[in-house]
Amino acid sequence: MKVFSASPLDIIRSLRENRQLLRMLIVREVVGRYKGSYLGLFWALFYPVFMLCVYTFVFSLVFKSRWSGASESKSEFALVMFVGLMVFNVFAENINRAPQLIISNVNFVKKVVFPLELLACVSLGSSLFHAAVSMLVWLGGYLLVFGTPPITGLLLPVVLLPLVPLVLGCSWILASLGVYLRDVSQVVGIMTTAVMFLSPIFFPVSALPEEFQFLMDFNPLSVQIENARNVLMWGLMPDFAALSRALVVGCVIAVGGFAWFQKTRKGFADVL
Repeated sequence: MKVFSASPLDIIRSLRENRQLLRMLIVREVVGRYKGSYLGLFWALFYPVFMLCVYTFVFSLVFKSRWSGASESKSEFALVMFVGLMVFNVFAENINRAPQLIISNVNFVKKVVFPLELLACVSLGSSLFHAAVSMLVWLGGYLLVFGTPPITGLLLPVVLLPLVPLVLGCSWILASLGVYLRDVSQVVGIMTTAVMFLSPIFFPVSALPEEFQFLMDFNPLSVQIENARNVLMWGLMPDFAALSRALVVGCVIAVGGFAWFQKTRKGFADVL
């Protein structure tokens, strides 16, 4: 039986050697999602535009929500919340799909020699594409409401960087578990919903009682959401120390997740 290396260097080697395949699969994944529909890729743009309009109407006109109380703009809350949801959706889209990655690609497991570890990267690439589209929608909304966004918004890729290894590591673990434990998909769906409401998406961390604010340090998305909001909405520099810690944690999870995936993948064909 073939032994698959769990070395962290193999992650880089696989991405380098299969970069053309990875690019092709990401394009196929994005295009295939809308294949057969009349509007095609336009749906990728329509959905975030529609949701931003809904958020603006519900939270600004119905609930009359204000984020900090300092601004009288009726659309500010929707734009601030939309930033948090952009970050969360990158995480949730990958985590929710991860348990089905191997199960839904049985042919790659049984019939051909295929770098299965790339499936998590394909899912991540697809989610980042949709995040970029959502970012364009947010930018259009900000231009209409406030004008030119702050220059610190260019640091958004730096803010989102720790999310990449975190998502990949979790995806590799869940993709493997999903082969052996089919209930994982149901559990993950519940957990991502809980994470959404326990993340600072609908509220700032400062809104929590001071004695409970430390709990946000255990939320893997808290640092990215707060810093994304700072650079895009408030024109503040990101907390590089916190982002560095998050990146280290993400890399540890990625290395551990890849090692787990490589150790367990030899049984995929037997189970499937």
